[in-house]
Amino acid sequence: MPDQTVDVTRADAVLIGGGIASATLAALLSELEPGWRIEVIEKLDAVGQESSDGWNNAGTGHSALCELNYTPQDVDGSVSPAKAISINEQFQVSRQLWAHLVEQGSLGDPAGFIHAVPHMSFVQGTDNADYLRRRHEALVANPLFERMEFTTSHEQLAAWAPLVADERPVTESIAATRSTDGTDVDFGELTRRLLAHAEGVGTTVSCGQRVVSLRRLGEQWGVMAEDVRTGARRAVRAPFVFVGAGGASLPLLQSSGIDEIRGFGGFPISGQWLRCTNEEVIARHDAKVYGKASVGAPPMSVPHLDTRFIGGRRSLMFGPYAGWSPKFLKTGSWLDLPASVRPGNLAQMLAVAPPNLDLMAYLVSELAATPAKRFASLLEYMPSAREEDWELVTAGQRVQVIAPDPKKVGVLQFGTQLITAADGSIGGMLGASPGASTATEIMLGMLERVFGSRMDAWRPRIAAMIPSYGTRLSEDPDTARASLDRTAGILGLVR
Repeated sequence: MPDQTVDVTRADAVLIGGGIASATLAALLSELEPGWRIEVIEKLDAVGQESSDGWNNAGTGHSALCELNYTPQDVDGSVSPAKAISINEQFQVSRQLWAHLVEQGSLGDPAGFIHAVPHMSFVQGTDNADYLRRRHEALVANPLFERMEFTTSHEQLAAWAPLVADERPVTESIAATRSTDGTDVDFGELTRRLLAHAEGVGTTVSCGQRVVSLRRLGEQWGVMAEDVRTGARRAVRAPFVFVGAGGASLPLLQSSGIDEIRGFGGFPISGQWLRCTNEEVIARHDAKVYGKASVGAPPMSVPHLDTRFIGGRRSLMFGPYAGWSPKFLKTGSWLDLPASVRPGNLAQMLAVAPPNLDLMAYLVSELAATPAKRFASLLEYMPSAREEDWELVTAGQRVQVIAPDPKKVGVLQFGTQLITAADGSIGGMLGASPGASTATEIMLGMLERVFGSRMDAWRPRIAAMIPSYGTRLSEDPDTARASLDRTAGILGLVR
């Protein structure tokens, strides 16, 4: 990357990708180091358009109140709450940051990006009802979940979620839980507001710029960006780079040549939603109702009847229905998957297939599903649904992480993976759910790993933004309750 062939600028940090991860990091760094020159580079014409967009699956506000995959059942029938507690704890960190920024007037009216929406779990059959009861018992012992309610009553279900109860046989064995601590977050809008705040205090946000080269230049990195309209190129040199480009993070980190990305691969999964078009139906539902995943289904495909607020408008969607495409982004290339295969990860990617045959079978069945079969899935959650009230929309792309493992060669992961170079000069985020909801915790973890020498100086400021920083709300009932109530009040979540 010869400096004389392109315009060269310098920055203290370059953040690649204009999604919720980069937006969160930009907001944190602008608070911690207001004098830094920070630049965010986004390929599309606007930020928050890919995985962070509300229609691309990132609108729930994952806090493990309703997602059953976070509370696995052991062979002895016991239910472990540990992962659910951890996920909820991380979401509270995000809520505290947003509340801090709202308090100081940086995010505007919170009703533009977050709403109180009850989170529910719903199951059918006596075995599933017994599991949900034991899950409820395991969770309500923790202060972050203590307000969760449980029922096996059809009458109570009708009060909580009339669309789920309408026309359902009263003889059917059902069970449900409900938490009014649940929220819906429009992460696309939140991304735009976080980056607007960062811009207001000095961050540069460059849209329509594709990163075409990422090279180490001594103790700095050279980031070559190309204007997607004109083809003009420019370079930014910085001692730190963050890669938060969704599915594109894997190939960008691979191109950096850092040792820590060797062996990693990615498996893309796409999806679709049924979206309600009947305003009367939409108005009757006020909940996120999650069920149990089908055998072999990835966690991100857990069916749910979902109230959302996107672009300030109330909506109702059901799904997602899994699909497949070799693209790593919704706006990506059909060559993304083959281009990501390298000598260092080929064995891992090939080894993933045999232990995940049930996933492959599930994807094949989803791809072959007829409209009638898709609608039949909705009828399990909403027996009164009418086909003419729903339309099919395309959701976003997710790239599941294939991580190297000495024993298994390659392991398909459904969570979020943070990659950082040993020298702390570059970091990136791979994976999918629950990345958006837990982005604040993930970005704080990255700051600790790459800016360890600065953490003592930063700690008081972080604690001012996130009062629970360095502690666990789940271990302190009084503090947990106070935090939930405080952030609910600031963010307008009191029902």
